[in-house]
Amino acid sequence: MTEITYLKSDATTPQARGNKIIAHVCNDLGGWGKGFVLAISKRWPEPEAEYRHWHRNRAQNNFALGEIQLINVEKYIWVANMIGQRGMKTGSKGPPVRYPAIEQSLKSVADKARELSASVHMPRIGCGLAGGKWDMIEPLIEQTLCVTEIEVYVYDYGT
Repeated sequence: MTEITYLKSDATTPQARGNKIIAHVCNDLGGWGKGFVLAISKRWPEPEAEYRHWHRNRAQNNFALGEIQLINVEKYIWVANMIGQRGMKTGSKGPPVRYPAIEQSLKSVADKARELSASVHMPRIGCGLAGGKWDMIEPLIEQTLCVTEIEVYVYDYGT
């Protein structure tokens, strides 16, 4: 089993050789405009455009909690849009984070990482606007990615 490597850097500039997947959590409402997605959009327009198209045409595709969308943004770099939060605000059912959906998404990311021989890079997914707890997310990463020997890098920006 590999260990998660923690870096103080920007997840949109992955620090590894070879193929890289940048994984992040999206909501199930089609909203894109706060949090880590702004850093992605600043660097590449395709992930936002593809996510919005995916949501807009959800009646004809697999847009749902736990699903992923993989977008090749440049040579050796893909962005994984993972649907891991229900809505965008904390309500009577708690914060928007959905741990089972994140786990399902990470399993799909692991499959893609193996296909591409890629490392996986991410901020502390599910812990910002989604309201999740890292002590709940970290084991999901270990059980889906690290256990299959995929190199995983978690970035803490500006700390």
